[in-house]
Amino acid sequence: MDVKTLCLGILSRGDATGYEIRKQVAEGPFSHFFEAGYGSIYPALGKLLESGLVACREQSQDSRPDKKVYSISTNGRLALIDALSAPAAPDRVRSQFLFTTFFAHLLSARQVERLIAERLAWYCESVERMERCSETVCTAERPAGERFTHGLGLTVYKAAAQYLEDHGHELVAEALKLERMDAAD
Repeated sequence: MDVKTLCLGILSRGDATGYEIRKQVAEGPFSHFFEAGYGSIYPALGKLLESGLVACREQSQDSRPDKKVYSISTNGRLALIDALSAPAAPDRVRSQFLFTTFFAHLLSARQVERLIAERLAWYCESVERMERCSETVCTAERPAGERFTHGLGLTVYKAAAQYLEDHGHELVAEALKLERMDAAD
């Protein structure tokens, strides 16, 4: 999915500024499965505006420049539905953590232990944050898709944390074994 489709999806939930779109991606309901910065959001909004898929109005602010508030058009909503109707591409996981653990044999046991502990803490914090959000996301008033996505994300993060708790020591033990072998040589 591209950033234009992301913007259309967010705008289908209500009018928003580029800043508000970025905030939903960075801290809101999309933060666990999509990344987009201002450098891609604003150009996408410009292209959507040129294509007539969104409209823009300027809203005045005291002592500040006017802000641009975007809203999805009927054609934008149809384009969003078309994009959502296409087969979903396979997920592609890009993880610096997984890359680093792949080469854990090149790190000291202390580095591996810290890596595992930091990632476990991150997952636990993420689970806590998502569970706090459950009070607002998992209500009957929210669309089923939002509740489903939240629940699946929460389940994946809990499973990852559990895996690190259950198996992280194995990676540390292997690093210790390699350190001992290197020391013996």
